Amino acid sequence: MMMDFRNGIKVYLAALLFIMVNSPAWTQVVVERSKDKVIISGTPYYVHVVKKGETAYSIARAYNVTVEEINKENPPAVYGIKEGQALRIPVREMSLNEPAKTVTAPVKRDEARYIYHKLQPGETIYYLSKLYGVSENEIVASNPRVDISRLPVNAEIAVPRREFMSERQEFAVQDSDYIFHKVVRGESLASIAEKYGLSVRDLRKENRNIRFPQVGDYLRIPVPKKPEAMEAVVRIPGADTTKAVAGQPPVLLDRPSGYTPVRNLKGSIDVALLLPLYLRENAVRTDIDSSKISKGRRVYKIVPRSGEWIYSSSIGFLEMYEGILLAADTIRALGLDINLHVFDIRSDTIELTRLINSGRLSGMDLIIGPVYSHNLGIMTAYAKPLGIPVVSPVPLFNNSALVDNPNLFMANASLDVAQNVLARKVGEYFDNNIVFIHSDSSGVDSDVKNFKDKIFAELSNRLPWEEIKFKEFLFYSRSAFDNDSINRLSHALSRDIDNTIILASEEAPVISETLQEIHSLSKRYPVKVFGYPAMRMIENLEPKYFFELDILMYSPYWIDYSKRDVRQFNADFRNKFMTEPQELSYAWLGYDIAYFFISGLAIHGNDFIAHPEIHNPDLLHTQFDFRRKGMNDGLENQKLYSIKYTKGYEVVLLPDVAQ
Repeated sequence: MMMDFRNGIKVYLAALLFIMVNSPAWTQVVVERSKDKVIISGTPYYVHVVKKGETAYSIARAYNVTVEEINKENPPAVYGIKEGQALRIPVREMSLNEPAKTVTAPVKRDEARYIYHKLQPGETIYYLSKLYGVSENEIVASNPRVDISRLPVNAEIAVPRREFMSERQEFAVQDSDYIFHKVVRGESLASIAEKYGLSVRDLRKENRNIRFPQVGDYLRIPVPKKPEAMEAVVRIPGADTTKAVAGQPPVLLDRPSGYTPVRNLKGSIDVALLLPLYLRENAVRTDIDSSKISKGRRVYKIVPRSGEWIYSSSIGFLEMYEGILLAADTIRALGLDINLHVFDIRSDTIELTRLINSGRLSGMDLIIGPVYSHNLGIMTAYAKPLGIPVVSPVPLFNNSALVDNPNLFMANASLDVAQNVLARKVGEYFDNNIVFIHSDSSGVDSDVKNFKDKIFAELSNRLPWEEIKFKEFLFYSRSAFDNDSINRLSHALSRDIDNTIILASEEAPVISETLQEIHSLSKRYPVKVFGYPAMRMIENLEPKYFFELDILMYSPYWIDYSKRDVRQFNADFRNKFMTEPQELSYAWLGYDIAYFFISGLAIHGNDFIAHPEIHNPDLLHTQFDFRRKGMNDGLENQKLYSIKYTKGYEVVLLPDVAQ
């Protein structure tokens, strides 16, 4: 009986080995040369129909041509070949004396020059070339005496390292208003200024980052502008000078040098609050318990929910409502009569349309909400002819709703604002190796493209195009490449100069995985890391990554718990709602929005809607810096705080910079 069992095991293992060896996941398909020939314009070609598992490289080897020749004759092949695709291939005769190449491993590992990639099922040389930013020929040349088309899964392929980008990136054209001068030995600011007919003062003005030029530094030399190219500038007494499109440029009035006093208010104000509070869902105070089984059947039992239970989707907006209530109480105590009208408006446009048609919003002095973009468009279309200011209280995907909506306020800085600030900061590290990380594998994300162009515009103001060291790195989940994921990132870094890494994503998995890999590599490579404000809000990410990477990030809020009004807010919140708001709670934002807009209207009236910069009250966790792009556009908050996480495990607020 035991002998039969052992024999059965042997048969099973033999069959399993046969399947593994002959499976496409373990060996790549051998390409058979086509016998079909055609003559096009006097040139003979083979017609090859791509079979499953074949690659551009393996087909090229079978026909004794290069991948470049296949791509030249078949332009769509540049984007990858597909099963069933017909390729025309130039006829090349195989050398009868050419020895067959054998499958061998690289003679000697050289970790400094190569990354050793373990081949995974379905991977091709074309795929690896795009993954690591090198050409297929370079990969082939790095693996002499190896028939790459016949390597099994998990075999190692040497991929040459590249410190910087290997292919030309498409960016906006460098500013033609400047040329660059490279400093050589013996030159000074005075001699360079004289050479180009400039004053030393003008030269310093264009190169504020360079006090004493060193050999190899690049200086920007302004080219005289043509008169017709001058931008329109509007100058108004008592107002800041701002650049704008000729015709109707936006104007900023003088800002108060200190906080605006809020006291002795009079009159009344009607405020509509449109938030997704999910009242119907919160009103359901029972649940169905189906955890028990009796006599083979599941038992369904109605059980009461606890008194503390809240519908999860409403928690953040209920906290915002609580913050608004506290702000209303504070302002009422100063003499203003506030009538707060609260409406439960969710994503469905039907409820909002019914509310508008009812006429209940026509007499409002201020509308806060709704929170969803499609509802916000409906609301601004209604409020615009009535002159009612509308406040968008939460972050939106973009700021397109501001166009031609002069009474719309976006209380949170959009991604566009964050990109502008980050691009200017990255420009300070123009001589670093810039690594731009994103997850837009399809190349259709306009946010990624716009951000990349903004960064390059800043860099090109400091260096000529050919001197910029820029590496674009496409994020893939660690699960896709296992241990090779961190090797891919190391491939983009430089040991010789500092690396500035820009994490252009708001996705939690991208931020989390990438920061962990950067943290591991920071022991071998000098790195600086910048990311979107969303980075600060990632949950379940160990704080040590922020501190040990010495990260500088920009955030729309900063709470100083030592301030008297912050302590008072926490005490009032605890007394009224039996809890304290967390740092990321919408309660802080709700208070600041209500306090800013209600007090601004009470003190300044309609002047506040046209120029909110005239009002600067002391708020809890933010400051509002509202600006317009055009005279007829809405206003967007531009305020972002510079926050530094230090290796001493401190969170430090850095001084404000011009935004």
